Amino acid sequence: MERYVTTNSGRNFYIRETPGENGTIIGSHGLTGHHKQLRHYQEAFSGTYRFISYDILGRGNSGPAPEGSSIDTHANDLLDLIATLEIKRPILLGYSMGAYISAIAASRLSDVEALILLDGAGRADDGTRQLVLPSLERLKKTYSTPDQYVEEARMLYTKLNIEWNQQMEEIVRYEITEEDGVWKHKSDPGIITRDFDSFYTFHPEKILPLIQCSAFLLVATGSIGEKGPLFQKGGYAQTKKWISDLHTEATSVNHYELVFHKQPEIIGQIQAFLSRM
Repeated sequence: MERYVTTNSGRNFYIRETPGENGTIIGSHGLTGHHKQLRHYQEAFSGTYRFISYDILGRGNSGPAPEGSSIDTHANDLLDLIATLEIKRPILLGYSMGAYISAIAASRLSDVEALILLDGAGRADDGTRQLVLPSLERLKKTYSTPDQYVEEARMLYTKLNIEWNQQMEEIVRYEITEEDGVWKHKSDPGIITRDFDSFYTFHPEKILPLIQCSAFLLVATGSIGEKGPLFQKGGYAQTKKWISDLHTEATSVNHYELVFHKQPEIIGQIQAFLSRM
């Protein structure tokens, strides 16, 4: 079921919810993504866990992000959404930027059941910036037809080792809209850049010791093109140091394959982690 939710604080979110009896997982997507980015994970856990994915403010069909948007404000938005939906003992799952958001939210909420970090909440370095910023250029462009945007996205994702299929086309078409006779990305590039810059304000030593639940960290070591992984292995040293109850796994797939391809081995690792809760 997909629907709009207006939170207690007046924010408007677009969510997708699937049923389950073993608790509630709420999933936060990556920097330029939207709820469909977590489709494979939602499908894998649906029926066992209630799973809620949502468009972070400024993405997809959710409301606009504020001018001071950051991983910190998005964490507060997540807490607002959890309170509005009256979710007790949530399992927070975050991918990439969503991992930062989920970690910050977990540090501020005492009844989190578990925290799942999918290649995020590590130290971003200059290599991260060099990989991310060029990919944001498409957000600034306009297109005369949606097909033009889809073709550019297809070429981009194919270079990232992503298999192009009907699901990928659906994901890409969801992120654009028509405005004044042209097609453009739904997100404001200035907001996206500001959100990315806020990765560098993340202080593990101040945030992570406050997390009271067990956590699962998945590190994607696969190279993005010829430039290496998005987050270097050493970038997770502080994450591992400051989360007291942490289980870590690594995968050879790259950052984008982690969500755009089915990952049965990773799903199994998460299921094993949750079964111990």
